[in-house]
Amino acid sequence: MTTNSHRRVAIFIEVKKVKEIGMYIHIPFCKQKCAYCDFPSFEGREAELDDYVAALLVELKEWYIPLKDYQIKSVFLGGGTPSLLSISQLNAILEGIYRWFSLKSAAEISIEANPGTLDRVKLEYYHHHGINRLSIGLQAWQNQLLKVLGRIHTQQEFIDNYYAARAAGFKNISVDLMFGLPDQTFEDWKETLHQVLQLKPDHVSAYSLKIEEGTPFDRLYGQGKLILPEEDLERDMYHYALDLLEQHKYRHYEISNFALADKESTHNKIYWNNEEYIGLGVGAHSFLNKVRFSNVVDIRQYNERLQRQKSPVVERHQISVEEEISETIFLGLRMMEGIDRNQFLRRFQVDPMVKYKNQILEFTGQGLLVINGDRLCLTKKGIDVSNRVFASFLPE
Repeated sequence: MTTNSHRRVAIFIEVKKVKEIGMYIHIPFCKQKCAYCDFPSFEGREAELDDYVAALLVELKEWYIPLKDYQIKSVFLGGGTPSLLSISQLNAILEGIYRWFSLKSAAEISIEANPGTLDRVKLEYYHHHGINRLSIGLQAWQNQLLKVLGRIHTQQEFIDNYYAARAAGFKNISVDLMFGLPDQTFEDWKETLHQVLQLKPDHVSAYSLKIEEGTPFDRLYGQGKLILPEEDLERDMYHYALDLLEQHKYRHYEISNFALADKESTHNKIYWNNEEYIGLGVGAHSFLNKVRFSNVVDIRQYNERLQRQKSPVVERHQISVEEEISETIFLGLRMMEGIDRNQFLRRFQVDPMVKYKNQILEFTGQGLLVINGDRLCLTKKGIDVSNRVFASFLPE
C-alpha cells in the first residue's frame, strides 16, 4: 500500500467562442449590362480587371489584422460577373483569402456565374481550388425573354454550362430565375420551372422583377413602352412556383429561395439573420461592430484610393440598438422559420412578442403573421404583402 495519496485535479479551461463572419467580394464587370440591373457593375471595361484585382488584394490584406479573431464561414464572389475573371486573376484572390484569413472547415465558398462566360477549364479550376457552390444566373428559359432582359447567353449555353459544372464535380449548384418579366406568359414561367427542375439543381432562387430607378427598364416603363404582367398574374406565377418546388422536395426557406436538404445558402442567411459580414470591392457594403459602411462605387476612384493606401469606405453609419432590433425583425421574417423568440431575447434582452405586441396582434388577426410555438412567422398570405408587414417594424 502506497503512502502517497493521489488526487484527480479537474482543470477547467474557459473556451472562448470563435466569432464567425461572412465575406462578400464584388466583381463589377460585365460583358453587357442587363436592362433591369441597378447593381454597381460596368460593361466593356474588362481591360481594367488586372488593376482592379491588384487594388482588391490591397483591401483584402488590410482586413488581415481586424479579422484575426474571426473565422470566415462563407465567402461569396458576386457581381457583376465574377466568372469573367481569368484563372490567374481569381487565383490571386483565392490565394489572398486562404493566406490571410482563417476559414471555417465547412466554409461555403460561392461564385456567381453567367452562362456564356464559363468553360470546362474554369469550372474544374473552381472546384479544385475550394469553390464549393456555384450560382448560375439563368433568369428565363426562353431565348426571346433572355434578349429582352439583355442577357448575353442562350438557353443552350446555360444547359451546356450546367452539365459541365456537374462534370467538374460541383454538388451544390443554385439557379437564379425571374418572373413577372415583360411579355412573359404564365406558360413561359411554367416551362422555365419544369425545364430547370428536370436538371435537379440543389437550390433555386425565384425573384419577381422589380423596376429599379435609373435602369433601361425604368426609362422604358416611364415611357409606357414596357408592358409587365398584371399583379394578379405575377402573384399566380409566384404561388405556382411555391407549390411546384415543394412537390419536388425543395424547402421554401426564404421568401424567394428554395433548397434541397442541407443546401440552403449559408451566406445569404448571414444577411437575413442580421449577422456580421465584410464587403470588399466597388460599392460593397459591410456590417461590423454595430457599424454599417460601404465603399466608393467608381472603379477608378476605388483603384486610386487603394494605390495610395487610403480606405475605399465613403459612408459609415453607427446603428442604434433600436435600429438593430428593427432590422433583425424584418430581415428575419423573410425566412420561413421566422423569428425565434428565445434567441431574440438572448441577443437583445428584449422580448419581441412584448415589444411588438400591437403589430403582432394586428397582423395575426389579419392572417399575415402566425405564432408557431416560440416563433413568429409570415403566412403565405403575409408573403404577398410582406413589405407592408416589414414597414410596421421600422423605428418611429
